[in-house]
Amino acid sequence: MTKMTELRHGRCKCGDVTFEVVGPTVMVEFCHCRSCRHAVGAPLMAWAAFSTDGFAVLAGEPVVYESSPGVRRGFCGRCGSSLTLTDERFDGEIYVALAVFDDADAPEPDFHIWRSERLAWLETADSLPRYRRFMGDGELE
Repeated sequence: MTKMTELRHGRCKCGDVTFEVVGPTVMVEFCHCRSCRHAVGAPLMAWAAFSTDGFAVLAGEPVVYESSPGVRRGFCGRCGSSLTLTDERFDGEIYVALAVFDDADAPEPDFHIWRSERLAWLETADSLPRYRRFMGDGELE
């Protein structure tokens, strides 16, 4: 899996919310689930997971919405940029939207999850592992 250990900065579209994260990635993924698609208005979402200890909001205050039981999504209340996701099943982890990092080219995703909910017309050209649900659930496509 891709690991990133340097300090990274990111922000929402309007710049009201800025953040930094330091430490290695726990995982980097493309998510095809319906909940992510609805939350971001896109056919899939790219997330990088980190330890919550390495994440800090530097300016502004993300609005938090519980999109499903135990899952909280952080976004900018002014411009609507998706920023973070936490899931009580994965205590101590925070998922940060890859596209809001100042250097959004790194890290690269390691795999796809929730392909069982993928839009039929979307197929990616990469050779990354594809999981029907979560990584490690034993259901590779």
